Amino acid sequence: MILLRREEMMDIAPKLNRRTLLTATAGFAVAGLSIGRALSASLSGIENAALRGSISATDLGVRTGSGEDQSRAFGKMLNKASRENAQVFLPAGTYVVSKLSLPARVRLVGMPGASRIVYVGGGQFLVGANAEHIELTGLVFDGANQWIADGTQALLDLKGVRHLVIDNCLVSASSKNGVALERAAGRIERSTISGAADAGLWSVEGGGLSITGNTVSDCGNGGILVHRWKAAEDGTIVSGNRVERIGAASGGTGQNGNGINAFRAGNVVISGNIVSDCAFSAIRANSASNLQIAGNTCLRSGETALYSEFAFEGAIISSNLVDGAANGISIVNFNEGGRMAVCSNNIVRNLSTTGPYPAENAGFGTGISVEADTTVTGNVIENAPLWGMQLGWGPYLRNVAVTGNVIRKAGTGIAVSVVEGVGPTIIANNIFDGTRNGAIVGHRWSDPVTADLATLGNAGYAHLTIEGNHAS
Repeated sequence: MILLRREEMMDIAPKLNRRTLLTATAGFAVAGLSIGRALSASLSGIENAALRGSISATDLGVRTGSGEDQSRAFGKMLNKASRENAQVFLPAGTYVVSKLSLPARVRLVGMPGASRIVYVGGGQFLVGANAEHIELTGLVFDGANQWIADGTQALLDLKGVRHLVIDNCLVSASSKNGVALERAAGRIERSTISGAADAGLWSVEGGGLSITGNTVSDCGNGGILVHRWKAAEDGTIVSGNRVERIGAASGGTGQNGNGINAFRAGNVVISGNIVSDCAFSAIRANSASNLQIAGNTCLRSGETALYSEFAFEGAIISSNLVDGAANGISIVNFNEGGRMAVCSNNIVRNLSTTGPYPAENAGFGTGISVEADTTVTGNVIENAPLWGMQLGWGPYLRNVAVTGNVIRKAGTGIAVSVVEGVGPTIIANNIFDGTRNGAIVGHRWSDPVTADLATLGNAGYAHLTIEGNHAS
């Protein structure tokens, strides 16, 4: 190879004429055209490879936009794809169906927002049982508020699915639940469920589901429900969802009207969700052990925003934000076995004395309530009209440590039980500002029976250790 010095290159440069330059650039253009054709052919090959093994619904007699019931053709298409272990592509359009029974293997893919499957009525829309693999992607399921029979739980009613994927789908206008799952494993993600008369998504006896990145809204009785018939490990993750405008059309005092609800389901993680405008709780757990509720935003809850209640052992409620509720956080029912919790680093503010039913016991307007084997630390509570914190109820108080919290603008800062039979309680190094009826006051159930213990100390109640608090 001959190397030229920079000076020699400068001498050669003027000798390049326009024709030489045009010839050279023309060569580049031809090369670019060739490269473009090759790239186009390559992309075409990639597209063909992506579609290889797929079945187009229209090739199997399923017609779009006809307005006719396509159920028979749809069923034949799905059964053929199941036998061949193939994916079905559903072109954009509207398909009217009913009583679809899914085979063992379903991979149905549509154009997101444009491939629309509409329920024509008849009692069932889409059901599946004991399936090996069901994958629904980019589809719209419209229930049209049609009647669903008593034996069917939801618009999409799936039981015993070993691997389930519902991704980037829209489920709307169900006259019962939007999606009901029983004994299902897999994931529901990036989907929208709205307008269900009952709950948006109901899972019972789940096998480690992931429910992530969905929007569930405008449902009659519940948002995302994770239930079991008997208390046991469940392992569902409910993360990054937006749940809003959940009613309690069927009434009650908490069984309905919850944005996210875990019932008897152990080892459940509920994190990073934004839950707003629910008739009762943003997040409610009943008899759910080893529970984590972390990093959620809970806005304008009708009753208690975050609830861990009844027969549970082990709950971590941490780093949540509660703005607007009748009560903020309740970790209670030691009388039913509810115990062992950490309540830390939460913000609870702007509570109300008005709830969805006539107030019982002490009433509404409490920031944080705890009862047994629990630490409460690093929380900030502001505008709690009744009590900033409630420690125990009657004799149900044991092994509670309340340290390093800030309570501002509350009726009473901390109401602590001094009823006979209560257990050790430490209240230390907290800051109280603007607690009208006292910073720390002993209570017998709803009734205050001591002066301000922030000044007096434990006032002879041996179970109390009160020290290092600052009240102004």
